[in-house]
Amino acid sequence: MKILVTGGAGFIGSAVIRYLIDELKIAVVNVDKLTYAGNLSTLGSVSASPLYHFCHHDICDAQAMRDIFETHQPDAVMHLAAESHVDRSIDGPADFIQTNVVGTYVLLEVARKYYARLQGDKKDGFRFHHVSTDEVYGDLSDTDLMFTETTPYAPSSPYSATKASSDHLVRAWGRTYNLPVVLSNCSNNYGPYQFPEKLIPKVIINALNAQAIPVYGEGLQIRDWLYVEDHARALVEVLHHGGLGETYNIGGHNEQTNINVVKTICRTLEQMLSSEQLAKLPQPLESLITHVTDRPGHDLRYAIDAKKIQQDLGWVPQETFETGIAKIVAWYLENHDWWQEIIDTDNESTSRLGLGDKK
Repeated sequence: MKILVTGGAGFIGSAVIRYLIDELKIAVVNVDKLTYAGNLSTLGSVSASPLYHFCHHDICDAQAMRDIFETHQPDAVMHLAAESHVDRSIDGPADFIQTNVVGTYVLLEVARKYYARLQGDKKDGFRFHHVSTDEVYGDLSDTDLMFTETTPYAPSSPYSATKASSDHLVRAWGRTYNLPVVLSNCSNNYGPYQFPEKLIPKVIINALNAQAIPVYGEGLQIRDWLYVEDHARALVEVLHHGGLGETYNIGGHNEQTNINVVKTICRTLEQMLSSEQLAKLPQPLESLITHVTDRPGHDLRYAIDAKKIQQDLGWVPQETFETGIAKIVAWYLENHDWWQEIIDTDNESTSRLGLGDKK
């Protein structure tokens, strides 16, 4: 089997590719534009594998996409390429519309025409898996309910609006053109190789550098946290076993306020660092927390009801919030050179807050 993965040099995409090749021995074609968040070093464990092929292209380039489909003849598509940072979408929504909406349209059209030419088992087995976000559902600030697969869309930011648009396009291509699609909407991801502007790595790195840890408002925004390797397993389950035209919400069963996430990281660092390392840092590390002005249109609460994927596909997350945080703090302590290089070369990007975002 050969799977075309878009955005495979990104945080979630690279986790999916590592899982497909390292664990499942499935061939992968990685299509990535290599924007600021794309980093081929995240694929070091598979880059030399005969099962791996990289194509440096933009999904908005229709001719390049046609050539890739024709050359590699994929058995399935996992579409993860997206602009995904809420703050960036507020500052410059045009890139989000181009990549998330136009890029998805281009990919759907190329896949549709490719699928129409397939025959036999190749056609019967083809799938287009579109990977999306829980942010398309909007804000749960006034209810104790959780997002289900039938929750109406109510996006709040340019980012979530463009992801909602792409979801609608995928469903329309499934309904109108009978393209065999399946969709998934995930909660906030964290784990190895996440870009340092995101909440969890930023807290770890700022604490280690004795720098202020910025928290939007009072930090009472609630997110459901999903370890990226759990997410990768879920995505492959959805691709292989999800019902055509179905949507699956993928969550970590870990609702936490942002302020609790930050404080948990601080406590975990204090437990893992040596006495010599701690002596060079402010005590307690929570004293570094600095409350800053909240961003415009900030949703207060997201919460995923993941019963459908559990009941239909048998998937449940392996990591709890506590085990996941311990693993990721340890990873950032052990991989200082990886994130320090990004900070040194991309100071403007990593100066952003990125609090509460995924991917």
